[in-house]
Amino acid sequence: MMIRAVSCKQANSSQRYKPRANDRAMGYSIGMDAARDIRNLALTGFMGTGKSTVGRQVARELGFEFVDTDNLIEKLAGVSITEIFDQSGEAIFRKMERDVVAQLVHRDDTVIAAGGGLVVAPANLESLKTHALVVCLWASPEAIWQRCRTQTHRPLLHDPDPQARIRELLARREPHYRQADIIMSTEIRPQREVVQQVVHQFRETKAAKG
Repeated sequence: MMIRAVSCKQANSSQRYKPRANDRAMGYSIGMDAARDIRNLALTGFMGTGKSTVGRQVARELGFEFVDTDNLIEKLAGVSITEIFDQSGEAIFRKMERDVVAQLVHRDDTVIAAGGGLVVAPANLESLKTHALVVCLWASPEAIWQRCRTQTHRPLLHDPDPQARIRELLARREPHYRQADIIMSTEIRPQREVVQQVVHQFRETKAAKG
């Protein structure tokens, strides 16, 4: 089975989707191991691409539970992500992230919103793929900045030049995001259309693996 980048152009069609011209980073595809046990759906991508908002709506559509890895880490630590970064550093945060990912393998019928840097660690992505269809939500650095510029809970944007920081991080992480099963642009389409597309792709994948 081949999973391709999609553009959300025809959310209710049963055919494969071709990326639009402006989906310049989305024109690739990868194969899916037929032996994978797809029980969950994982949304990856950079901050501000809509993982949490899309994920909650997708979970409602599928009748699944929704979890956000950052929220799970905060519950585990008893403090906010910002405080973890400030008090313990990013290395400790990434260690907690790996621990949370390891726990997710025991879940069923769950939509998982993964932290923006989670899939940079290959072991995290490999773990997610043992039980989940992995969908990367994509947006340009400019769109991400517009969405995130008023938010104060993004520790990686506490930088003298946050726009440059976004471009730098996105460029560094893009090769890892490319390893998702499906890559979907969220930049110019209504959120409801993105939700319908994600739900459709998940159901189609489950039906194909039958």
